Amino acid sequence: MAVRKKKGAQNEIILLDALKDLCSEKEIPPEAMFSAIEAALVFACKKTTGADKNITVDIDRTNGTFHINELHDVVEEVTNPNREISLKEAKSLNPEYEVGDVVRREIPAGDFGRIAAQAAKQVVMQKIREAERIVVYDEFTDRANDVVSGNVVRIEDGNLVIDIGKTEAVLMSTELMPQDIFNVGDRVKAYVAEVHRAGKGPQVYLSRTHPGFLRCLFEMEVPEIHDGIIQIKSVAREAGARAKIAVVSKDENIDAVGSCVGQHGIRIQAINKELGDEKIDIIQWDPEPANYIANALSPSKVSKVAVNDLDRISRVIVPNNQLSLAIGKEGQNARLAARLTGWKIDIKSQAQATDDLWDSDFRPVDIKATKFFSSLLKPTKNKNKNKFNKKNKFRNKNKGGNKPQNG
Repeated sequence: MAVRKKKGAQNEIILLDALKDLCSEKEIPPEAMFSAIEAALVFACKKTTGADKNITVDIDRTNGTFHINELHDVVEEVTNPNREISLKEAKSLNPEYEVGDVVRREIPAGDFGRIAAQAAKQVVMQKIREAERIVVYDEFTDRANDVVSGNVVRIEDGNLVIDIGKTEAVLMSTELMPQDIFNVGDRVKAYVAEVHRAGKGPQVYLSRTHPGFLRCLFEMEVPEIHDGIIQIKSVAREAGARAKIAVVSKDENIDAVGSCVGQHGIRIQAINKELGDEKIDIIQWDPEPANYIANALSPSKVSKVAVNDLDRISRVIVPNNQLSLAIGKEGQNARLAARLTGWKIDIKSQAQATDDLWDSDFRPVDIKATKFFSSLLKPTKNKNKNKFNKKNKFRNKNKGGNKPQNG
């Protein structure tokens, strides 16, 4: 008998180790697996003994042993023998039982039969699938507002279905930029816009047009943003065409705009490449709304700004030759600036400006010039780039000539 106990204990330990390995493989919390097995054993017991019985199963999480108990409520008069026991019978088991108590009787784990065992297996598999869905849902809920990469597995009505690891995500055609062209097998990088719980698993919706996609790309390309030294204050975007991003540095020794551009523009070029040459303005955020608005209208120059702090309305005067640049093509520059700052912006040229623009509700502010970057502006060529002095020219002409003698 002692040897049998030892063998049973070994089997339980082996089963426990197998469960732990399965949990690790499926990335399922062990408690979810134990709960699934307990539910399956309850189901199997009811298949054998009767569905109306109150059965509980408790598995010891440390050694793998389990106990099956049948519960009966103590009552004066029994109306349901499967769930109730009379007070007289209960007291015969234990004199301390009273009406309202619960009698717990352990029943041996016998042969459940093939049908009951098969049903128990189905319950376990169902619970495991449910636990896997919860794990995947929680993972991608945590990754919402982040960027993921995956391969296009199929295209349905113009919408891309992308394999992102543990599940498939949908990139709707409306969330693609105009210049985006992807085929099955292509690698796609996109922003996790929404995650919904569904019966067959989480539904993950991606976007390449969301302003958050641009924000995440800057976080990936600019270490100072990732480390929190530079902060992105706001993003405004018309996907595929143009975007504006406002940044500020917490360290006065670090140039926020320059850090985002990178040496020789390497950082902004990587972002432009991902966005299909979408034009990007990087501007300096300023706590003074007037300066912030003037910066947001870059690359246009601004002469004067007055703000109504209560209604968040601003009036901007620009040089006559800067009006079309300030407004932008079809109003794009002004529209993005207003969206970036959260202020209504009324732009006029110096020729259009009148004295009544500066009434008592508006606070005029002296504008200070700040650094900005705009991919709309073509870099100026260095005229001296290919020039070299006569001394260099002489040396080049005599390259390979007589070497100086040692004196």
